[in-house]
Amino acid sequence: MAALRYAGLDDTDSEDELPPGWEERTTKDGWVYYANHTEEKTQWEHPKTGKRKRVAGDLPYGWEQETDENGQVFFVDHINKRTTYLDPRLAFTVDDNPTKPTTRQRYDGSTTAMEILQGRDFTGKVVVVTGANSGIGFETAKSFALHGAHVILACRNMARANEAVSRILEEWHKAKVEAMTLDLALLRSVQHFAEAFKAKNVSLHVLVCNAAAFALPWSLTKDGLETTFQVNHLGHFYLVQLLQDVLCRSAPARVIVVSSESHRFTDINDSSGKLDFGRLSPSKNDYWAMLAYNRSKLCNVLFSNELHRRLSPRGVTSNAVHPGNMMYSSIHRNWWVYTLLFTLARPFTKSMVSDCPVGGGHC
Repeated sequence: MAALRYAGLDDTDSEDELPPGWEERTTKDGWVYYANHTEEKTQWEHPKTGKRKRVAGDLPYGWEQETDENGQVFFVDHINKRTTYLDPRLAFTVDDNPTKPTTRQRYDGSTTAMEILQGRDFTGKVVVVTGANSGIGFETAKSFALHGAHVILACRNMARANEAVSRILEEWHKAKVEAMTLDLALLRSVQHFAEAFKAKNVSLHVLVCNAAAFALPWSLTKDGLETTFQVNHLGHFYLVQLLQDVLCRSAPARVIVVSSESHRFTDINDSSGKLDFGRLSPSKNDYWAMLAYNRSKLCNVLFSNELHRRLSPRGVTSNAVHPGNMMYSSIHRNWWVYTLLFTLARPFTKSMVSDCPVGGGHC
């Protein structure tokens, strides 16, 4: 095993010796996976023993983990001035053999995004998160970035977006993260964002439609629509339509629409059961902020379901997510009554890191 000797290690466990054409690799999180160069596939289980493994402990003194231009993890030994793609901790792996559940794995309200993404490597994946400069949008963007994804924070306020980018880079200076301007209250801005994104000539593997407005006083956007409806639903609807071709080319891909359990407490049909467009973008006299929010969240769910029906045959899935009962966030900043209610409820709600769509929220 020349590679092991080069890393200063010796292979003493014949049971774990890999068959010809196989290579042992590690993710940024320290989980071991196996690459079959003959069949060009990877798997978590050892090809001989069927065991799953992870490396134990930190890198030896003088070693540093790097990522090359292709996104492949490699290791630098600064003391002996050498480089290898073999994790020096592979000689000290521990077995990870969790009991297989009889049903699919379930998570509770305290599960964080980092816990769910543990062992996953998103290197080479491109993720767009709207409204990612704070709250659950920021936690979602950070979680993906810390697991190797190229993350784009799509935000209206670029000063706050750039600050969010800096906060992520403080946690991992090699994170691939950037900010782009997106104002969902202006359809022209949505169009400009889609054009700018396509100009990058990159894939789009995950689109998280997270941005939302809550408890706004009645107002119309420059497009002549009620603001809550346009920001929470129509802007995202238009964004997905403009990026649909990129999502399909990037398949398998996923759209995640952050909705709310409050979608159950309203409807958008009139007394005859037909869609009432006046309820989607009501006049000032017919407007109630909470009802407008609930209707926009119902539109989110209906949109996500129909999008999945249409695009899943092309490899693009869509999920509507209820993130759970949120603790303090800026979503309620528009009226002091809601701020007071959220503050009083804070001890009984979830943490922000478990609220994000890849955390403990419920689909």
